[in-house]
Amino acid sequence: MRRLLYVPIIHDEADMGSAGATLARQSAAMAGGERWEMHTVVVRSFWESIASYLSSLDASLVKVYQAGMAADGETGRRVMEEAADRGSINYQLIRDMVRRGAELRNTEDPALLLQEHEGIRTALQQNSATQDQQTAESGQLQRDRLLEQRDAFIAANISATLREGELGVLFLGASHNVVSRLARDIRVQAIKDPELVMAYFAELLAGHDDRRLEEFAHGLAAPVFPNLNGRL
Repeated sequence: MRRLLYVPIIHDEADMGSAGATLARQSAAMAGGERWEMHTVVVRSFWESIASYLSSLDASLVKVYQAGMAADGETGRRVMEEAADRGSINYQLIRDMVRRGAELRNTEDPALLLQEHEGIRTALQQNSATQDQQTAESGQLQRDRLLEQRDAFIAANISATLREGELGVLFLGASHNVVSRLARDIRVQAIKDPELVMAYFAELLAGHDDRRLEEFAHGLAAPVFPNLNGRL
């Protein structure tokens, strides 16, 4: 049996490289000061609950597939170490698993990642308030198309490389749609609900219901009890 745990990641500033500080400022402005302070606590609790569960696994069986990882071997380990040293909670967790015997695998197409990074830089340089509707819609279509291409590549890659008896762990944003594209014999379980992650961010950045936000936050921080008997 081939098994895959899906971790719908929540990025922190360290994950975003040179764009991290700008994106964090923009998000904090959208959410508001108090909500953003709460968010930083939620992110830490979210990752602590995931780390607690993953630490119980037999790391020698674990094969790690990480969003944005376009290399394995020594190059992949160097990327992992650098991101972990920058303070990325996601990569620090992966580094711990690798040190316990997990294998870090190439996950993405580097050409598609380069296109995405260029798109992010362009978007940050543009003033959205001065963009016309056609330009904004065209940019969104390009981002959607690129996301689909990335998802198709990731799914095909996992389907081709995850072997019988292995336990894959996929760290990937909640907006992706990889699971439906995987080979049908791979049993998948999300260890956090991706729909909850998306609902949380929608409320954090655009909502006004603090009680609803707290409910979502509580769910994200809850302990992990995945059931690997079925497929998402």
